[in-house]
Amino acid sequence: MPQTYRYHHLGIPTTEDFPGATHLAALKMSVSDHLATPYGIQWMKFDADCTFPDLVKRVPHVAFEVDDLRAAIRGKKVIIEPNEPAPGILVAFIEEAGAPIEFLQIEKRTRQAHSATTD
Repeated sequence: MPQTYRYHHLGIPTTEDFPGATHLAALKMSVSDHLATPYGIQWMKFDADCTFPDLVKRVPHVAFEVDDLRAAIRGKKVIIEPNEPAPGILVAFIEEAGAPIEFLQIEKRTRQAHSATTD
């Protein structure tokens, strides 16, 4: 079965503070809520000691929700290995055509709880 890519958000790195920032201590970065805009825009500010690749910290990325994260990254140039930044959300980054691409696999029950709080 072919992989389906569903648009999730556009991540834009910045060095400036922004309204509604949530600090993610484990990832050493702050993010805005992508659901705060109708287009899924997420601002990202990285702590000085964040170890993410410079490509992710400098270049905007598009993020897609997928059903099978491992299948989505198979054979790709993985630049951030699969990790779980929040319960029920598995994330990885690849590099494609010189740009970072994020894939998210969201457990069904996590997606339902998330939808209930945003509807």
